[in-house]
Amino acid sequence: MSDHEEQVMEALRRAPEFKDVSSVDSITRLGGLTNRVHRVDMGDRSVIVRIPGEGTEAYIDRAVETHNAYAAARAGVSPEVVYAEPDTGLMITETVPGIATMTPELFNARVGSPARAGAALAKLHNSGETFEFRFELFAMIEDYLNVLSTKDVTLPDGYHDVVAAAAPVKEILAKADLPLAPCHCDPLCENFLDDGSVMWIVDWEYSGMNDPLWDLGDLSVEAGMDAKQDAEMMLAYFGRPPSVAEQGRMIIYKAMCDLLWTLWGLIQLADENPAEDFWAYATGRFARCKALMQDDNFNFHLDAVRAG
Repeated sequence: MSDHEEQVMEALRRAPEFKDVSSVDSITRLGGLTNRVHRVDMGDRSVIVRIPGEGTEAYIDRAVETHNAYAAARAGVSPEVVYAEPDTGLMITETVPGIATMTPELFNARVGSPARAGAALAKLHNSGETFEFRFELFAMIEDYLNVLSTKDVTLPDGYHDVVAAAAPVKEILAKADLPLAPCHCDPLCENFLDDGSVMWIVDWEYSGMNDPLWDLGDLSVEAGMDAKQDAEMMLAYFGRPPSVAEQGRMIIYKAMCDLLWTLWGLIQLADENPAEDFWAYATGRFARCKALMQDDNFNFHLDAVRAG
């Protein structure tokens, strides 16, 4: 057994029900930009072992994540948590059989997937569960900028100018009577697992109470959805076409999620995360944010949200 596999076994054995496991059928490394995620198969049982990435404790509260992961499982949208360590971030969950881990390509190719994602998010948001942590966009931007101030990394040209240009967005959202719901807040395609009938959601590192339309706007960006797919997702989510103000909030969050995750990408760059080219990731997101904010329709959406 390799050193890598032994680390997974050591993590697995920290769960009381697996403390005596000496061998398994297979250990398969899965995707993940910051963490080490593995599927461990043992006869008729399989689990997901998530070992947190180095440095993630600087910007992820693992106790909050643990609480929210259990709540999401109770809501029926996420796999059951087998074992979790809020102090270290180790988490072991049940696997979901017969699923495809989603990608932008699969959201385009798998018929009905935007609708299934919308239905899954509606189930979460309407579950009545309460997540710990309040996901506040502009406070998080400040937090990430503070993290970056301690690291050797350069912001994309004009970043602070765009934050300043987003001041009207901050003001309008602050004045709007926005609902709060338990939200995923980081709806990467790969955090959605599709069995063709039901979409499951995993990875609650950034979750918190938030305007639920953040999840829909962010997922639309991550999946590269077009207007038709957006409409499919929103119709399944609401059970009706969205209002002009609801549509406006979703579009606004498309830009704002890129403004935030630009900084996240720079933190990964500074931490020398080898998962991908995070400078390209950050600058690509920032360019997309600017393009959307400069689009003639952006002010229309702001006005729609202002009007309520």
